[in-house]
Amino acid sequence: MRESIRKGFSFGITSGIITTLGLIVGLHSSTHSTLVIIGGILVIAIADALSDSLGIHISEESENKHTTKEIWESTISTFISKFVFALSFIVPILVFKLSTAIIISVVWGLSLIAIFSYYLAKQQNIKPYSVIIEHLVISILVIVTTHYVGQWVATFS
Repeated sequence: MRESIRKGFSFGITSGIITTLGLIVGLHSSTHSTLVIIGGILVIAIADALSDSLGIHISEESENKHTTKEIWESTISTFISKFVFALSFIVPILVFKLSTAIIISVVWGLSLIAIFSYYLAKQQNIKPYSVIIEHLVISILVIVTTHYVGQWVATFS
């Protein structure tokens, strides 16, 4: 895989999973509304994917060492990976009872993070265990924090 595509994919998958999980958990603990959560996922999949793509695009341009083609490869791979992985969280929300769907989404997201972390560690010839633990701890911190922020926001209604 070309470095520019790998860079965009790596950023997109990670951001898509963690951002969407945070959104789902936070909205669930504040609203308990399937419709609000689906709307939030759609917004993340479109707006945040476009925003992150532009961020990668500008970041790559600012390094002043990439070709136009490489910059656009990173931009497009960021958008596609973030969009697809964010949208993947709609499936459990549509198929299962909301409380079950949240658990399935968390397991799905953490599993993807663990698998991708394993892949990264193997690519870098380092022990996967520490990389997986590091990335899962950060992801769980996001999930726990957004849960409590959602509960706090719910106290205002």
